[in-house]
Amino acid sequence: MHIPVRDFHSRGRGSQVVTRCPSCGHQGTFDRVGVEDLHVIPYWLGQRRCPNPQCHGHIFFVFHDNDLVRTYPAMRIDFSKEKIPSGILATFEEALICHAEECYVASAIMIRRTLEEICRDREASGKTLVDRIKALRSKVVLPEELFAAMNEIRLLGNDAAHVESRDYENVGRAEIEAAIEVTKEILKATYQLSDLVARLRALKAKPAT
Repeated sequence: MHIPVRDFHSRGRGSQVVTRCPSCGHQGTFDRVGVEDLHVIPYWLGQRRCPNPQCHGHIFFVFHDNDLVRTYPAMRIDFSKEKIPSGILATFEEALICHAEECYVASAIMIRRTLEEICRDREASGKTLVDRIKALRSKVVLPEELFAAMNEIRLLGNDAAHVESRDYENVGRAEIEAAIEVTKEILKATYQLSDLVARLRALKAKPAT
C-alpha cells in the first residue's frame, strides 16, 4: 500500500511523516523522536511518535521516492468500533491485523469467526454456520444482500481453513478486502444503525405550540 507524503526529499533528517496512526487511528504529522533517519539507497528509514497526546504510539517507517511504503506496526483498515461487543470487536480487529501483515488466509479465518461471534451474541443457534446464519434472520433486520454476503464470507473462510475447499480460486488481498468491507457493513447494520437513527430523531425540531 503506497501512501503519498509531501516534501520528503528536501527535508532529510526532518522528513515529514503524515499518516494515520496504527494504534489510535488519528491522522497527523508524526513527531520526531531525536534519532536521525537512515538513508539506505533507494530507501529512507526512521521512526516517529504519534502526535495524539492520548496515544504517542511509536512507529518505524520506510519511504521510497515520495511514498510511505510501510509502517511497523502495519497500517490497518479503519472502521467504527462504536457499540460493537468487545468479543466481536477483538475478533474483527485480529482479522484486520492479519490483513495488514498480508496474512490473508489467517484474515479469512478470523472474518469467518467474526460471523460466528455475531451469531452467538444474537443467540442464533444451529449445528453449522449455515444453520446459524439462517437462524440469525429472525434475530436481526438486515438487507437480503448482507445475508447472502455472510454465506460468501463463510465459503471464503472454509477455503482458508480446509485445503479441499475450492469455492474461491484464491484467498488473497482482493478477496479479503472485499470481505472486510462487507463485514464492516454487517457490523454497522447490526450494532450501530439503530443508534444512528435514534440520534437523528432526537435532533428533530419540536412541534410548534
